[in-house]
Amino acid sequence: MAVDSNFEHIMGDQKQHFRVQTHAPGPAGSLPLTPELLRESPSGDLFGWTQNVGMGWSPSRLLGKQVLILGTQGGIRNEDGTPAALGYHTGHWEVGLLMKEAADEITAAGGIPFAGYVSDPCDGRSQGTSGMFDSLPYRNDAAIVMRRLIRSLPTRSAVVGVATCDKGLPASMIALAGMRGLPVVVVPGGVTLPPENGEDAGKIQTIGARYSNGELSLAEAADLGCRACATPGGGCQFLGTAGTAQVVAEALGLTVPHAALAPSGQPVWLEMARQSARAALHLAEAGLTSAAILTDAAIRNAMVVHAAFGGSTNLLLHIPAIAHAAGLRVPTAEDWAEVNRAVPRLVSVLPNGPEYHPTVMVFLAGGVPEVMLHLRKLGLLDEQVLTVTGQTLGAVLDWWEASERRAGMRRYLLESEGIDPDTVIYTPERARAAGMMSTVTFPTGNIAPEGSVIKSAAIDPSVVDGSGVFRHIGRAKVFTTERAAIRAIKTGGIEAGDVMALIGRGPLGTGMEETYQLTSALKHLSYGNQVSLLTDARFSGVSTGACIGHIGPEALAGGPVGKLRDGDWIDIRVDLQNLEASIHMVGSAENPGTPEQGAAELASRTPHPGLAEDPDLPDDTRLWAALQSVSGGTWRGCVYDTELILRTLEAGKRALAAEEPAL
Repeated sequence: MAVDSNFEHIMGDQKQHFRVQTHAPGPAGSLPLTPELLRESPSGDLFGWTQNVGMGWSPSRLLGKQVLILGTQGGIRNEDGTPAALGYHTGHWEVGLLMKEAADEITAAGGIPFAGYVSDPCDGRSQGTSGMFDSLPYRNDAAIVMRRLIRSLPTRSAVVGVATCDKGLPASMIALAGMRGLPVVVVPGGVTLPPENGEDAGKIQTIGARYSNGELSLAEAADLGCRACATPGGGCQFLGTAGTAQVVAEALGLTVPHAALAPSGQPVWLEMARQSARAALHLAEAGLTSAAILTDAAIRNAMVVHAAFGGSTNLLLHIPAIAHAAGLRVPTAEDWAEVNRAVPRLVSVLPNGPEYHPTVMVFLAGGVPEVMLHLRKLGLLDEQVLTVTGQTLGAVLDWWEASERRAGMRRYLLESEGIDPDTVIYTPERARAAGMMSTVTFPTGNIAPEGSVIKSAAIDPSVVDGSGVFRHIGRAKVFTTERAAIRAIKTGGIEAGDVMALIGRGPLGTGMEETYQLTSALKHLSYGNQVSLLTDARFSGVSTGACIGHIGPEALAGGPVGKLRDGDWIDIRVDLQNLEASIHMVGSAENPGTPEQGAAELASRTPHPGLAEDPDLPDDTRLWAALQSVSGGTWRGCVYDTELILRTLEAGKRALAAEEPAL
């Protein structure tokens, strides 16, 4: 039978001269073996040397310390930086350059660099799609693969993790935290620049909603959408989950000083990779492992810095997971509340304000160490914790305070950009005068008996009263799919005064999807500050407004939020001064009633008739949801607690055996 033209096209030109080489001379030289090595070493160690020289490494340089560089590089770059194949996002597009700089530094010092890759998805790309069902579960999977790769190179002396964005960087930190007996260093992949004229990558994700509501023309949407990512590498320009994760990595002591939020592709960013490589080699020489750096005090320092920056609520999922991986005490909602009551918010940045600076300006204003100087004066930091430099945090901050780098960066920001650094990173006194509120609050009530979270720092000040309290009593419009919720926003189904309730979108329903297309639409629509949102899902780090997520128990686990109906009265109160908040259903009659009446009505109801696991939920995510639920769920960071899982499985096996009929 004759083949068709498509087959001919696939197979290409067959008139080639085939000469296939079947042998080669092999690398020159000899392995630096000794009788002791041959007698005592595992065969894997010896064969590893054979592999190394087979890849082109000189046999004379096999005795250096081996350092594994694990990166989240995505895409294929041509030598000139243009794409041969696209990555999923700018955040992992250039991190290979950081890996190369680190590798060169290790080689120059006589070490042997290895590289492995575990790339990562983009939450922005998967917003509103079934791709979001894999987002949070991917973090656990990536951390597992990273740990397996680390253990699969038994001769490594240290590990350097290079990552940038929402899932890759938390996964890297979780993986490295679990390597308690190894020296580890994190290299944050930096940020992209904003356009000279245009919108940031957070606002640009609302062009569909704004166009649908007549607030943006087709030409404007097309033009603005083209320019939002002004440079090809780095995480988004706002302090979302990517930027906050970089800040947290530095606050934990896992990076060199002034590493978070560096502009991707620029000399200062490349130098950070070389500094990190030197730090990794120093740790290996000194025998300082991750267990010496990641302590309960370091976790608390990270929570303090998170609060001072006004960071993403997604870190309430990631910091507990890092603590769990490190074998440390896992912070509770009460711990977060206590930290946020004590710590002033000091950073004025997208999306929180009051001045909407992009993250590169925070870097120039001094970044994490500058914020820590203020926190140190307030007595809020443990300065005795170690950093990957081998120095205590106190010693690092002493260096930073007097450093030429600090003075030069801040001077450059003022003279070249015309921005006073103290309007980016405020003093506590200036922050208080500007009315900057603390970062997060944890509402409870008859809808959320286990708790919930709101980024109170990002509530529009225009809807907060003179005593610092946000209050909204409105009627619910209940949605069981994000698709239906965004359709309502785009078609006029949501009005000022409504309370949107998106239910069944927690871990069991969707893998705890991120619902930024909803929160961003509300932020950038003219009436959006008069609409509240409740959900058992989670939000992007760039989300703002009266948006309450992580509601527990989730609807599909029997939570009362799953019993809400259209027309229910919802009473939301958030005290931004005292960080106290409540969310109650207060009846469904013509007028609102009391929380007690609402609780009684909810108790009498069956779950919402539309409540169900999403039909497109992958089995991989269903398994993740079950394992993290057994391990403590959302408020323990959606982790895998091996002992709890094994005990549950054993109990389940016994229960099943007891159900079998006697023979």
